[in-house]
Amino acid sequence: MTWSEVVVILVAIITIGVVVAWQAATRLDRLHRKVVASRIALDAQLVRRAGAAHALATSGVIDPVSALVLADAVIATDAAQGDRELLVAVPDLAELVDERSRRGADVEGELVHGAAPPRVIGEALAEGLGEVRTHAESNLSAALRAVLADSDEVAELRSTVEGAEILDDLASAWYRVQLARRFHNEAVAQAQRVRAKRGVRVLRLAGRAAMPEMVEFDDVWPAELPRPGRGAVSAGR
Repeated sequence: MTWSEVVVILVAIITIGVVVAWQAATRLDRLHRKVVASRIALDAQLVRRAGAAHALATSGVIDPVSALVLADAVIATDAAQGDRELLVAVPDLAELVDERSRRGADVEGELVHGAAPPRVIGEALAEGLGEVRTHAESNLSAALRAVLADSDEVAELRSTVEGAEILDDLASAWYRVQLARRFHNEAVAQAQRVRAKRGVRVLRLAGRAAMPEMVEFDDVWPAELPRPGRGAVSAGR
């Protein structure tokens, strides 16, 4: 084998290696984008659920004590959302994050006190929702289940036009929260599997992005709250 043939073979091997690495990096980038997009979608649905809970608390159709407890839980989720920065891995998704932030409470059924604060584009989604937000969202779930624990009270609430509309909005928002969390965690699991591969780790294809983490919090469905639509499939934990 001549020297020129050796060079051609080496060049071919290097080229193949570069192409394979580029394909792996491209796939990882797509997965990071999927994680970020699904996380933003989950955040939007959580805000929508809090808005529906806020409407229930301020509607005057539940007893004052339950309304106060529920309102406190809603305020806690809003404070947790405002205090924590959304850390994302893909800088050019800044526009998408900003757009969702500008919309904030303007989305139908969301809180009416103003848009969410701007998010910071930085490292990867490495902490899920964050401990404070996770605790607040779980508390809101528990508060809503307590308010909707009595089947007779829920039936009475549904017997009014306003009450039925509020419950429908809440059911729709909660159902979407469960779906969004499931889709986000599936995206995170895909990214984690790819990043665990030896080639990805050796070549540091993920760059400085931290490992995405799944979002875990209490979103167990209230037993007395009807699921939205006859064809709705259970999206529980």
